[in-house]
Amino acid sequence: MEKAVHQKIPRYSIALVSAAALAYEILLMKLFSIVQWHHFAYMMISLALLGYGVSGTFIVLFRDRLLSNFSLAFISNLLLFGITSISSYLIAQQIPFNAQEMFWDPGSILWLFTYFLLLVLPFFFAANTVGMALSYYEREVSKLYAADMIGAGIGSLSILGLFFVLYPASILQVISSVGFFASVLASYELGLKPKKSAVLLLFVFLPFMLGGKFTELNMSPYKNLSKVLQIKDTRIVEERTSPLGVITVVESPTIPFRYVPGLSIISDTQIPAQLGVYTNGEGMSVITRYPDSFKKLKYLDFQTSALPFHLSHPKNILIIGAGGGSDVLQALYEKVENIDAAELDGEMVALVKGRYAEYAGNIYSKSNVNVKIGEARGLLSASKEKYDLIQLALVDSYGAASAGLYALSENYLYTVEAFRQYLLHLTPGGYLALTRWIKLPPRDSLKLFATAIEALRQEGIDTPEKSLLLIRSWQTSTLLVKNGIITPEEIKSLKTFCEERNFDLAYYSAIQEHEANRFNILEDPYFFIGAKALLEQKDFFDRYKFDIRPATDDKPYFYHFFKWEVFGEIFSLRGSGGLYLMEWGYLILVASLILALFSSIVLILLPLVSYKRNQTSINTFGKTKIVFYFFALGLAFLFLEIAFMQRFILYLSHPIYSAAIVLSSFLLFAGLGSGYSTHLIKQIGHKKAVKSAVFVILFLGLFYLFAFDTLFEHLIALPYLVKVAVTIGLITPLAFAMGIPFPAGLAYLSYESPSLIPWAWGINGCASVISAILATLLAIHFGFAAVTLLALVFYFMAFAIFITSVTPNNINYTF
Repeated sequence: MEKAVHQKIPRYSIALVSAAALAYEILLMKLFSIVQWHHFAYMMISLALLGYGVSGTFIVLFRDRLLSNFSLAFISNLLLFGITSISSYLIAQQIPFNAQEMFWDPGSILWLFTYFLLLVLPFFFAANTVGMALSYYEREVSKLYAADMIGAGIGSLSILGLFFVLYPASILQVISSVGFFASVLASYELGLKPKKSAVLLLFVFLPFMLGGKFTELNMSPYKNLSKVLQIKDTRIVEERTSPLGVITVVESPTIPFRYVPGLSIISDTQIPAQLGVYTNGEGMSVITRYPDSFKKLKYLDFQTSALPFHLSHPKNILIIGAGGGSDVLQALYEKVENIDAAELDGEMVALVKGRYAEYAGNIYSKSNVNVKIGEARGLLSASKEKYDLIQLALVDSYGAASAGLYALSENYLYTVEAFRQYLLHLTPGGYLALTRWIKLPPRDSLKLFATAIEALRQEGIDTPEKSLLLIRSWQTSTLLVKNGIITPEEIKSLKTFCEERNFDLAYYSAIQEHEANRFNILEDPYFFIGAKALLEQKDFFDRYKFDIRPATDDKPYFYHFFKWEVFGEIFSLRGSGGLYLMEWGYLILVASLILALFSSIVLILLPLVSYKRNQTSINTFGKTKIVFYFFALGLAFLFLEIAFMQRFILYLSHPIYSAAIVLSSFLLFAGLGSGYSTHLIKQIGHKKAVKSAVFVILFLGLFYLFAFDTLFEHLIALPYLVKVAVTIGLITPLAFAMGIPFPAGLAYLSYESPSLIPWAWGINGCASVISAILATLLAIHFGFAAVTLLALVFYFMAFAIFITSVTPNNINYTF
């Protein structure tokens, strides 16, 4: 072995490849939300962790051979990371996988598994470098683990900056180049000859030589943008990127856009020219050409969303999700005096106010229009403004919504807590208006109705039925929630509005069945029946075929409607068009969990179990206890990390911000905790080090469990950079403590049985693979609080195993 030659541990190259690997993980989350859908984000986390788990097994099986050629193996794996980080993704893009074909074509499962195998490779090679170094420098595990974690933390934060300046495909090239540069740095750290380092330096520029079709994103043909680009003469006129997504502006001169959701079938007004605006290939909005006469906007008064303007004359309104400006244009047509428009994506606002300002009639620059960039609930928390109307725009696409492809999307705009906040910002007699796509059987509309009922009851309203209205067209439904009792005059105006536009009444407090289902006729008045049942039948949630219980901030999965008890019934309808009732996002997550479990068993556990090392002899900390200790730590760490990532989405405004900032904070400060563990173990021993760390984790975990809602309520209105600092401050002590138990276990193994360090690494990776997806599934069904509590239970279990297994602190340390 070459160990004696190496005086300098390759901590900087490990930090660099770990930074690249975590940046790659977040980039894949972003890329697959563009080319596929949001639910693939969770699969990316598991893929990364699977790579680390398989690496541990690989090093156990080939430990002697790898360590006897450490320099060559170490640098080779860095080079392979650089190669596969770009090639694996480009190859994966050619796989014809479509989630909606999973029950039609069993081969789709094989394609999904192929995705797994291809995309796991970069993480496998990155993990090999860390695992080999941990085994080779067995007395430096804490320092190396700290470099790994700190590098990963820096990488997951750095990717945010890259999202602002580069398109995702270009970032892929940067990450590949960083992997190659890590090999150059490693050659220096390991004392290779300068000529070899110079040769390696040539690889750094290799990714940038790829261009054109090699780096194009191959978007799913089932996404809206892909479908619209099939129309003759349709073309992309502009693209913009930010951490929130890729915005694509599309022009269709031959077959023009006519995007007016919920437009009455009797509207006779010609719709002006429009530009389609897509975010990540979905979430269509439009920029409408401002007409030369206001009369040409009459069609806007023939949408279900126009109802509140006919019940009262709101002077001050808030539009949430302004997008390309359609709802603002409607409010201008209805002669609203003051319009506040909230939009999360600043790039969208820049389009309407900038290049397309004249096209759109400068609507975002008008004196009575105030555009606010930010997350709506945060903006409301920072404001004392009261509105006559708060309107939530229809921002998601009909196709993806109807296919259940948003089932895993956390949405804090449609929770009970959100509704209560909206009601608090309404003037007496003001309205909250929400428009959704029609689904049959009804799901979205009834879930919104149930959420409104619960919010009103929590606000102390004993008769919520007197504050609710629901109408529908052939395509959309609009729910109105009044801050007060709906008057007979308003009911009269409601009926007139619907009668003149051929809209159907679905609910008002005194509605009779014969009043519903008159124009856009369904087999039964489903919306009327559902609304009445939600108010009058306590067991309706249990009896209904879909999960329409109100979403909460603890379970913000508004789009999740799936119930396992009806799976067989829906599956039996697959030959007669019934599969559209499936929630594909949820089922892909379940399929990913099964594949992750299968992959972990086949690629990690079975090789480890079958591998016997006769020379290995452990007394108190045997293999069985190693399994339980490191498995429990893997579950616990990821459960807390995933729960925090999801809880901070509301506070940090978007999943990608939450993922990057929370991940970087956890990894960076866990890395610092790992580095400190060496000193701590030297001072108080392994047992007390783990005991102290777990005590801090349990205390802070329980404190945050009960305090988060209050903290967010009081701190959500802070400036964004201050909120980032608060996030980091809240995570720092917890993450620092979480960084200690794992290296403490490895440090103990380094004295008792160094050959089992990769074994422990693999077991921990196996648990992590499963936990990333499992935590999300548990959050959907039981909430983030339950996931957090379960993580604390796992930490306590690991602590109990450790203190009953480790011999007294009689090791002669040499630091």
